[in-house]
Amino acid sequence: MVHWDSGLKSGGLASPGPDDGTVSTQQTRGSGTRRPGQRKSAGRSVAREAKPSGRAMRERQAAQRALVESRRLRETRNRRLWAVLVPIVVAVLAVTAMVAAKLSSDGTSAGKAATAAGAAVIAQVSGVPAATFDAVGAGKPTALPAQITGAPLTAGGKPRVLYVGAEYCPFCAVERWPLIVALSRFGTWHGLRYAFSAAAPEVYPNTATFTFHGASYTSKWLSFTAVETHTNKRQGNGYEALDALRGTDLDVFRAQNKNGYTPFIALGGKFVITGATYDPESVTGKTQAQIAATLRDPASHTGAAVDGAANVITAALCTVTGGQPSNVCASPGVTAAAKMLR
Repeated sequence: MVHWDSGLKSGGLASPGPDDGTVSTQQTRGSGTRRPGQRKSAGRSVAREAKPSGRAMRERQAAQRALVESRRLRETRNRRLWAVLVPIVVAVLAVTAMVAAKLSSDGTSAGKAATAAGAAVIAQVSGVPAATFDAVGAGKPTALPAQITGAPLTAGGKPRVLYVGAEYCPFCAVERWPLIVALSRFGTWHGLRYAFSAAAPEVYPNTATFTFHGASYTSKWLSFTAVETHTNKRQGNGYEALDALRGTDLDVFRAQNKNGYTPFIALGGKFVITGATYDPESVTGKTQAQIAATLRDPASHTGAAVDGAANVITAALCTVTGGQPSNVCASPGVTAAAKMLR
């Protein structure tokens, strides 16, 4: 509350004496006596004019009380708000920490590492019996290689297959299976390793597959180039860079793949594949060994999906090799798949 001093300090005003011309001093506090003819003190008049009225004092006090009450209410609201927010923030941070710890503990936050492939699995993938291919035929493809026009894609005097993908990419993981199976009919793989697509929230997380990074391929009829642009390990908002796409390979990728989709597979300059050519559900949720074990069985949903897609890729490759090797390109399974390319 504001303190207001309601009176002047004691002081004196000069007033005429009785008759002798002397000056006497009268106390001016309160309602002191004034002689006839005496002029009203200017100082006393000013003091009385500055004194606020009772109404003004009440208004000041009311305003101050309102200000104090407003501050009190604001502080009360802030305390209540913090009382609600702090537990929520703490709970969110706790849940976040638990999720991060869980993801880290089960290896899903960074993506599963590539490992050496088992010899038995490689043998199953590269040695699918001809009878199985013939029984499956074209299978039930969800997409087909698209015919293109332009200059032939070659290397060392042989038609070249260019693959562009990424280890994190689930559709690349899916499409490597039939591509490896199909190319095994024309040559030999070296150094293939197990790999996995990226963890959730990517679709079809941790799909079991192989990586072409560090692998090589030899063939009498074909050459093969693979570019795995990224790993399956998170880095910022994307994934760690791996192989660089440059030169002629980059030109082919841009010219034949306007949308930049992966996987992208160019088959000798005559066909291109973008995306997966069969249902990804056929292989998701299985290990490399489990998928490989189905490839000999035409009655298996997984085996038939992969082998059928491999027959379609093989039929496209036979158009760029001039029908060689003949025992492959003239087989019933490949000729059945070739009808789908027309």
